[in-house]
Amino acid sequence: MATAAARRLRVGIDIGGTFTDAVVMDQATGELFLMKVASTPRDPSEGFIEAFGRVLAKHRVNPADVIFTVHGTTVATNTIIEGKGARAGLITSDGFRDVLEIAWQTRPSLYDVFFERPRPLVPRDLCIGVPERRRADGRSDVRLDETALRQVTRMFRTRGIEVIAVAFLHSYQNPDSERRAAAIIAEEWPGVPVTLSSDICPEVGEYVRTSTTVVNAVLLPRVGAYIEEIERRLVDRGVASGLYLMTSSGGIVAAETARGQPVQLVESGPAAGVIGAAFVGHLAGFDNLIALDIGGTTAKAALVERGAPRLANEFEVGAAAVATTTRNRGLGYPVKTAVIDLVEIGAGGGSIGHLDPGGALAVGPESAGADPGPACYGKGGIEPTLTDANLVLGRLNPDYFLGGEAKLEMALAREAIQTRLAEPLGMSVPDAALGVVQIATAKMANALHLVSVGKGVDPRTLVLVACGGAGPLHAVSLAQHLHVPTVVVPPNPGLCSALGLLLTDLRHDYVRAFRADTTMVDSSSMQETFAQMAAEGRTLLRREGVREEDIRFVREVDMRYAGQAYSLRIPFPDPSVTPATLDALNAEFFEAHERTYGFAVRNEPTVLVNLRLTAIGAVARPRLRQVGASGAALADAEKAPRQVYFAGAGPVPARIYDRYRLEAGHRIDGPAIVEEMDSTTVIPPGVRAAVDPVGNLVIATGSG
Repeated sequence: MATAAARRLRVGIDIGGTFTDAVVMDQATGELFLMKVASTPRDPSEGFIEAFGRVLAKHRVNPADVIFTVHGTTVATNTIIEGKGARAGLITSDGFRDVLEIAWQTRPSLYDVFFERPRPLVPRDLCIGVPERRRADGRSDVRLDETALRQVTRMFRTRGIEVIAVAFLHSYQNPDSERRAAAIIAEEWPGVPVTLSSDICPEVGEYVRTSTTVVNAVLLPRVGAYIEEIERRLVDRGVASGLYLMTSSGGIVAAETARGQPVQLVESGPAAGVIGAAFVGHLAGFDNLIALDIGGTTAKAALVERGAPRLANEFEVGAAAVATTTRNRGLGYPVKTAVIDLVEIGAGGGSIGHLDPGGALAVGPESAGADPGPACYGKGGIEPTLTDANLVLGRLNPDYFLGGEAKLEMALAREAIQTRLAEPLGMSVPDAALGVVQIATAKMANALHLVSVGKGVDPRTLVLVACGGAGPLHAVSLAQHLHVPTVVVPPNPGLCSALGLLLTDLRHDYVRAFRADTTMVDSSSMQETFAQMAAEGRTLLRREGVREEDIRFVREVDMRYAGQAYSLRIPFPDPSVTPATLDALNAEFFEAHERTYGFAVRNEPTVLVNLRLTAIGAVARPRLRQVGASGAALADAEKAPRQVYFAGAGPVPARIYDRYRLEAGHRIDGPAIVEEMDSTTVIPPGVRAAVDPVGNLVIATGSG
């Protein structure tokens, strides 16, 4: 192992709803140092610094050896969900002040007479229109009334506004009016933060563009202050390498960029888990998979194809929508930025089992969270949770929670399930606990169905990669529900999101509106637009310290049939624009349309809607250590056996294994339990697992 003085260390810290995870990796050796602490919802930065400090202290790491620190956070999401965003004012083109009130005209639940739309993030009296108007081609019809704009700015200053959003009509085609407005606001009110829609979301779609701009605006002061606090605390601890943050698209950006565009961080935490799962799957030889991440509060699932997660262009965030790609419009606030296409549901280790109004057993979406947590934590919680149910069923070891750092109270778990569930239902405690697990599993299976069958992909052709503290507990049952033949459980699955933070590149996504018939494209204009975006991306990456040889660009276009309302993202690998490349683009669109919708009409005209460019700054990938095989017998990894409850089998004796003593080539027959510091893997009867060269548990489910 390298000496302390020679170490070059990379740190990833992911804050979840229940736990904050830290992974430190020695870049030279691949050695991992791990830490898991309770999250601190009142001030997430406290949990960040505690995890950072404890993992360094435990392993005697010198902070000066940290060369890279990256953070995945739910702060942006929680700020919106909890209604704690900054007080913002919105300036629009005259006559369009009601854009946030009008919103979508669709209803997520057509016959729900009690449905209420989420309250706009900016109240109507703080949405003000000023004389200004541009046509759809970007030409000016009405010049910006600078006097009116100055009056609005002065009024905002007297109303306690903290940040101003500007979203003028058709500014995606010509941003001059918005930029002039920003200059005038700075003259009238120096230092007030201003967010322009032409900077945040230069795309067609007035409401979504305005909503995205407003979401960014209300996040600016809160998220900016949070990032600055973490940066300050890192410097105080002797870390001079700076801070990076995971974005919704699965890339990372420097803290300076994140402070200016916090809307990119809304899906930060879940994105890291998908990246980690994709990396694990690739190491195990699988590039088409479902990434499953079950934590203490939620379960997340995403589809990974050919080694890369699917991306969506739009999602919603809000109290009802949580943070999910848009399927039922109207549950939250639309955000139009690149995002990993995932499904997130309220089912995790802390999800509470309860009786619904009809007296039936239900699980979630309410969670016990980190404080007080499940009843078995002994911190005052009295509600039965999924963790309590797994403990009662013998699937969790009460003396080995977090590697023995904490003890779970079996008596408290049994009492919570008995008084709240078993007695009202007239069931035994184990049967009630099994019911909680089965209902939670059914909810999670529905999420897996959405990201596989719902995307037109047969789950029998996929592999399930299980991450999160609770993922391996339920992975095999979930895979059997969907007939997925193989489950992969990586080492330290509860820290997969934190590890994923260390496995991605710097990434900046750019988009420009570009409407044209595919057969009538102005090739010089298209090439110029791509070149402008590439120049912006290169400048930003160089400012973030990326070497020229580590920069690359990915070009895409949004295409649709003429008259269609929805677009598909189509790769555009050739930077030159010729009739041949456009013909190839059309052919690729038809193939993508057939894959997505089941048909393609190849003689219908197509149109371009947007040009997209992703600027990527490659970050050196850490290499993980091989687990090796010393020839030790599997029995050497066994711990004391115990009774474990399984559906249809009741309590059966199960072998218990220490994950850290398993070696490559070991094979385990169920029923068995594999225990490690941050997670527990359940291997039901009739199922077999094997350890691969990097330590993954590769489980054959008997399905598919």
